[in-house]
Amino acid sequence: MSNPLALLKAIRAGRLEEVRALLAAGTPPEFDDGQGDPGLPLGMACFMGFNDIARELIERGARVNRPDNRQPTSPLAMAIKGKKPQTVQLLLEMGADLPDGMETGLTGPEVMMAQLKAIRNGYSQPKTREEATQAENYEEIQVSGYSGLDTQVLEADVIRAAQEMALKHKP
Repeated sequence: MSNPLALLKAIRAGRLEEVRALLAAGTPPEFDDGQGDPGLPLGMACFMGFNDIARELIERGARVNRPDNRQPTSPLAMAIKGKKPQTVQLLLEMGADLPDGMETGLTGPEVMMAQLKAIRNGYSQPKTREEATQAENYEEIQVSGYSGLDTQVLEADVIRAAQEMALKHKP
């Protein structure tokens, strides 16, 4: 049984299992806000920073992109408005298109890595051959601790790669 109001309440309360149950019962993962703007559930989850709920909605069919992600009700704009950089990163990793010049709260290397992850995981398509190669060679390293690790070398490599990528994309 479809119950959009119950889904919104579950999202607002941050109850992932309840969201899953409602979606499994047939509640659509995406519907209008009453004024014609689509994507109210995902926008709400993004504004509040509920990444697990946002991921669930996207995996169940909610659209991560709008025709213009600058729209104030787009998931990306809602995450930025809610000051949730981790949610912005999640959206980019799941294929959100980042409009030129849009401030995200993330560093250049963080944006680049999230976009490469999206390509590697099949959420978006590479725009250039070089981007495809970079995504192919992208490797995510999980570090459990930082004791004795020289992160400056790693950070310098990421910054250099981001700068090279930016230079190649300038008109």
